[in-house]
Amino acid sequence: MKNLEGTAAPDFDLEGSDGKVHRLKDYKGRTIVLYFYPKDGTPGCTQEACSFRDLRREFEKLGVTVLGVSRDSLDAHRKFAESNQLPFVLLSDPEGKMLSAYGAWGEKKMYGKTVTGAIRSTVVIGPDGKVLRHWHPVKKAAQHPAEVLGFLKELAR
Repeated sequence: MKNLEGTAAPDFDLEGSDGKVHRLKDYKGRTIVLYFYPKDGTPGCTQEACSFRDLRREFEKLGVTVLGVSRDSLDAHRKFAESNQLPFVLLSDPEGKMLSAYGAWGEKKMYGKTVTGAIRSTVVIGPDGKVLRHWHPVKKAAQHPAEVLGFLKELAR
């Protein structure tokens, strides 16, 4: 997968856990973090989501919107968000079109075997719609949100 930094962010049009449809154009003029993850409720995905949750106020101070994306259903997203008190929207991409457009779907190693699935990754999209930073793949789910926050704080200086 090529690095998306410096390119126009691929458009999207997906339903969110808040019951609304979300499109990239809805966020024009704002900085957004899109984090892609494999599955609601799994250990790594829960750690990552809860780390983003715990840093919520820091992201808000910077005027940044966080959105999680996976192939899970809206019902699964709602349950996951509720059980973990997630304050941000989770987008449902059941067909994997958005994941593919952002390079978050493909071959990966799992327990020593090559499988096809969601690749944990993150992009920061600037107010102009361009990708400012692309982490692909994310290695340490629990620590990654702090890494993203550090990048955004540096950017704000």
